[in-house]
Amino acid sequence: MYLIEQKYAKPFLKWAGGKTQLLDQFSKYFPKELKNGKIENYYEPFLGSGAVFFFVAQNYRIEKAFLSDINEELILSFNVVKEDVPILIEELKQLKEEYYSLKEKERESFFYKIRNLYNSSKSKINFSNYSYSWINRAAQMIFLNKTCYNGLFRLNKKGEFNVPFGRYRNPRILDEDNLLRVSEILQITEIYLTDFEQVKNFITHNFFIYFDPPYRPISKTANFTSYSKYDFNDEDQIRLAQLFKELGINGNKLMLSNSDPKNENYFYNYSTFYMN
Repeated sequence: MYLIEQKYAKPFLKWAGGKTQLLDQFSKYFPKELKNGKIENYYEPFLGSGAVFFFVAQNYRIEKAFLSDINEELILSFNVVKEDVPILIEELKQLKEEYYSLKEKERESFFYKIRNLYNSSKSKINFSNYSYSWINRAAQMIFLNKTCYNGLFRLNKKGEFNVPFGRYRNPRILDEDNLLRVSEILQITEIYLTDFEQVKNFITHNFFIYFDPPYRPISKTANFTSYSKYDFNDEDQIRLAQLFKELGINGNKLMLSNSDPKNENYFYNYSTFYMN
């Protein structure tokens, strides 16, 4: 069994559905070929916080990893941490110092000031081409993620971040050591903004692919299908189930975690498993 220790890189963002607490349990389901060092390539098409990737990359012999997600803000931030972490750290230092110099009511006003800047500047960001403007945006995203209510990342239909202020006494806005470790680990990756089905364009054979899609609600009142500004609906679940079946060839090893909604009898009701 592998244990998460402080020396390991860990997710730098809080994320709904993150798997940090399940990693030791997940490792029991990993294919033996990964544990024996026979799989060198990893793909995660629903990146989220990246907890499973960080665990796999630091505990097994992975030479190359492909990471993707449809959330453009998430992919922007991961790319910035990979490419320009020293400048990002300096931006976060400035945000941290200003935030901690304020009283609680002033902190709340500062939070909404950054949130408004973050939302109003979105139209100026080209999410397809890396640029210096990405660094400031990534810093703002990390700041909002650490200081908003419950560490949520939620966008409305306009693509605007709308989570309210979280009243934390000492939020950890900057974890410099961890960001440096994360950046180092990300050097083996290629990071893409794309729909999960495009995984077919990147893999060949001898991959371990982990899928962690937005879960289908287990009741009519629950709602966890909203993913970035897009919905991950039943049609997407069916697309994913079909893709999962298709990819279990060419020596690839697959694992998927999903909810098991008892309110509907859908053929894609998954449990955590991997395909030989």
